[in-house]
Order: sequence, then C-alpha cells, then structure tokens
Amino acid sequence: MLDYETLKIVWWLLVGVLLIGFAVMDGHDMGVGTLLPFVGRDDTERRVVINTVGPHWDGNQVWFITGGGAIFAAWPLVYATAFSGFYWAMLAVLWALFFRPVGFDYRSKIADPRWRSTWDWGLFVGGAVPPLIFGVAFGNLLQGVPFHFDANLVPYYTGSFWALLNPFALLCGVVSSAMITFHGGIYLMHRTEGDIQARARLAVLGAGTVVLVGFTAAGVWLWADVPGYAIGSAIDPAGPANPLAKTVVRAPGAWLANYGRHTWMLLAPVLGYAGVLLGMLLAWRGRTLTAFVASSFGIAGIIATPGVSMFPFVMPSSTHPGSSLTAWDSVSSHLTLGIMFWATLIFMPLVVVYTSWAYRVMAGKVTAAYVREHSHSAY
Repeated sequence: MLDYETLKIVWWLLVGVLLIGFAVMDGHDMGVGTLLPFVGRDDTERRVVINTVGPHWDGNQVWFITGGGAIFAAWPLVYATAFSGFYWAMLAVLWALFFRPVGFDYRSKIADPRWRSTWDWGLFVGGAVPPLIFGVAFGNLLQGVPFHFDANLVPYYTGSFWALLNPFALLCGVVSSAMITFHGGIYLMHRTEGDIQARARLAVLGAGTVVLVGFTAAGVWLWADVPGYAIGSAIDPAGPANPLAKTVVRAPGAWLANYGRHTWMLLAPVLGYAGVLLGMLLAWRGRTLTAFVASSFGIAGIIATPGVSMFPFVMPSSTHPGSSLTAWDSVSSHLTLGIMFWATLIFMPLVVVYTSWAYRVMAGKVTAAYVREHSHSAY
C-alpha cells in the first residue's frame, strides 16, 4: 500500500479529476439546458436540442454522485463542514436538479404548448442554477468560510446564506455559468445543424468572451484585494488528521505564492485561457469536435487554477484560520484512502470505457426530421 502522505496527495488529485470530469461531462448537458429556451425557437427545434443530451444526461450524473461520494469518503471533515455552511446552497442545487429527470421524461408526453414551455424553463433552471452556485462556492472558498472547530472537532458555521452572495463570489459564479454555457454551446454545435447550430455559435462566442473577461477580472481581484492563507507552523504531511494542530496566517497575495515556488503550476491558468480561446476559434471555423476537446481542457485549467492556488488548503476558515482544512489534515484514515484508491483504479477506467462506447453509439447529428419520425420515442 502507498504511504499515507502519498495517498493524501493522490486523493487531492483524484477529487480534482472528479470535479473536472463532472464539469466536462455533466457540464455540457447543463450548458445545453441553459441554452434551450434561446436557441430553440419552436417546439420542434427545442425537441432537437433536448435530444442531443436526452439519451445520456443521466449517465453523466455519475460524475456528480461520484464526486460527492469521494469528498465524503476521502475528506469527511470537509464534507461535514461544507454541508453545514453551504446547506441552503446545496439544497438549491438539488431543487434545481429535480427539474432535469422530470423535464426530460415528461416534457414531450403532452402536446400542450404551456406544458412544454413550462418544462423548457424547468430544464433551463436545472442547467443554469447548479453551475452558478458551484462558482459562488469556489469564490467563498478563496475568501475563507466562517467556521471553526471545538476541541472535539465538531464544526460550527457562523455565517449565513446571504453572506455567501458577496460580489467576488458572484463574479466567480458568473465565470462558472458562462464556462458551462460555452461548453454546452460547442456540444450543441457538434450535434445540430442549420439555424440551431448558427444560434449556438453566437452563444459560444458570447459566453467564451464572458469567461475570458470574468476569469481575468477574478484573478486581478484575487491578487489585489483577497488575502490568502499560509501555514505558519510545522506540519507533518504523514501525520494523523487534526486540523487544530497547526497555525495559519492570512497575508495579501498568499494565494499566488505557489506559482513562485512551483512555476509549473502556471500551466493551469495558461491552459484555461488557451482552451477557451482555441475553442472559440475552432467553433467559429466549424471544427466542433476539436473545439469541444479544447473547451474541455479550458475547463480543466480554470478549475485547476483555484485548486493549485490554494494548495494545500481545501477549505480555509475566515473566522478562525487555525481551523482551516487542508489536504494533510482533513482526510480519512490510511486504510480508507488505500482501499478507495484501488477501487478507483478498477472502476474509473470502466466508467470511462463505457461512457466512450455510449457516445460512440449515439454519435451523429440530431435533426428535425429525426424528431418527427420518432415522435413517440424521442424526447
């Protein structure tokens, strides 16, 4: 079995991979849902849009469930603290997600314009709200979350739901929402043609521009006005999980210190910019599959940027910095991490192979003619 310190690093990486996988795979479904009321001008066009993601959206939810399960199993203190502090925000995500299975399954069962329009907007909510809230959550993590632990490591959250909606966090939410819309627009271009594809192209260019401007603005804001965190005492990476066994200091620009110590980490923001710019260019030229790959790398870079900036911090505390949770002291036991590591090595490749096969089988354009010919079986 790998040593404890190595497993802590491995699971920091694996949680990041799962979050990126969720954003790439379920993200394009959500992006399509966000664009649904705008790129589809009549019922047939909207059914075309829905059928681009209808057959596989629920399979992509596996990334969301697996990501949550991995955080619960690998970082139990993070899971417990985050769901205490972000309780109402997480409920809002779940309430929004409820619209998706019902909307996909029942939207086209009744040929009533009001019924179908209602579910179209329900699918919009299910696609637009989760990325916005996840971005807001990342913005709050970068600023620090108001919580602390008592001597028994019981977490106490001292903030409120409305305090989460601060300007910097909302900017991060806009970046996240635009990023997912951009990704979904490229996928929609790849699976459709004609007027729908043309409208999706315009959405891609608009959302991509918002991503680039917002990502830059967030970086400048973070550098100029958001103090970061740094460990101010010795810490044993291979030691037992105890977040109170360290001291933490806050300092301006601390979130940028990792880039000076490890210049290879600059690859994350560079990849974010390059992926989005290349995705916009390729989408404009009609090379949609390559644009989707570029967009996926852009998403990976944008999500990895706060991850490497904060490392080893996972959930900093703004009210009691010493309670901040890091990759070293918020983890499960050595045995638990080891068992999960080998289980992941077995099952993650199976998920990737099955997903690749499913997309290969369902490849091709979705057209209005297809929807009319399969009016009872299509979504």
